[in-house]
This record gives sequence, structure tokens and C-alpha cells, in this order.
Amino acid sequence: MLELRSVTAGYERRKPVFRDASLTVAPGEAVGLLGPSGCGKSTLARVAALLHRPDAGHVGLDGTEVRAWRHRAPRELRTAIGVVFQQPRLAADPRLRLADLIAEPLRATGRRGLVAEGLAALAPAVGLTADLLGRRPHEVSDGQLQRACLARALVLRPRWLVCDEMTAMLDASTTAALVGAVESYRAETGAGLLAVGHDRVLLERWCDRTVEWAGCLGGGDPRENAA
Repeated sequence: MLELRSVTAGYERRKPVFRDASLTVAPGEAVGLLGPSGCGKSTLARVAALLHRPDAGHVGLDGTEVRAWRHRAPRELRTAIGVVFQQPRLAADPRLRLADLIAEPLRATGRRGLVAEGLAALAPAVGLTADLLGRRPHEVSDGQLQRACLARALVLRPRWLVCDEMTAMLDASTTAALVGAVESYRAETGAGLLAVGHDRVLLERWCDRTVEWAGCLGGGDPRENAA
């Protein structure tokens, strides 16, 4: 279970982005977090992905309460979550070829011997050809780069995925391809998914249920809709 209970978070302690927010994602479940721009969705996604320490509240992952964040979190918790951000060009090192971008988590966790295997499995799964793998971010489109970022998120075979506006900058065909790649991975592994966005039609088609906050997240029960 991925569980956030009574979480308050922001970037200035006296000015939280949201207060007292709660959200759960069960193993194998796909949950869409729906809301307008500026309501705190991305901040909540960063808390769920262990990338941002909340000011208050509790975060639990697979029965373990999270007490440390970012690089201080235990490796077994950090690597249990794969994250795809909205803007791939801000999330990718411009110096790296796409192959090295995808393999980066393997090398960082001492699994260099799995690089060839990981690339062979993931490149076709996300729609990247061999010639694209040899290019750097400035030599590919936003959609091609986001495919590489998705492969990077999947290369450690996480049990949970957090997709923060993953398809917001992409055309319909690339959106369909990326969602299809995520769903193929989930069907194979049983991974849970938190998909953050403002596209109601996409989230309600993609997810088992959607959780909607109107305005900033706060106390009270969010409205949930079955897909």
C-alpha cells in the first residue's frame, strides 16, 4: 500500500501548498489524481515518490513508515518507486545519450551488469529504436525523450509508479503509446500507479478510480470516481 495520511507540504513552512491531504493506492491499483494547475498535485506526487519531505503527516510504503527522504531514504524504498515528470528536458541530463539516460539508475545502484539486458527489454517496450538510443536529448523530440524517461523509471522494475502529468506536453498518438507501455508493465508486474493530471477524460479511462480536489488540497474527503 502507498498511503499518505494527513499530509501538509510546501516549500515554505509557514506557507504550505496544501494541508491535511490523504490518499491511498493499493497494490496493483491505478489511481488518478485530478485537479487544476496550481492546486498542489505535483507537490503531492513528489511527496508520494519520496522526493519531498512533508511538513506534517505520515507516508507509508509497503507497510513501512517513511522517515527519510531523497537520497537519505533507504535504497529498498527509493528503488520501489519509479517517477516520470511532466517536462522531460528538465528531467534529463543533456550530456547523456538516451541509452545512458535509461541505464543511469542501474549504474547508480551497482547493477552495471544488467544494462544490456535492461536496454534490450525496455527500448522496444517504449518505442525507441537503436538509432534513437545513440542520440542526446537535443537530437530527439519531446515525445522520444519522454519515452526514454519512462524507460528510465521502469528499469529498476519498481513496484509503484508515479506519473506526474507525464503526457501533458505530448500529442495523442504518443500519449496512447506511453499509457500503453505503462499498462503493459503493470500487467506484467502488478505495479501500483498514481497518475497525476488535469485531463479528466484521460485519467478516467486510464485509472481504476480518480480522486478530485477542487482548488488546493485540504481537509475533508476528496470526491472519488470509478473509471
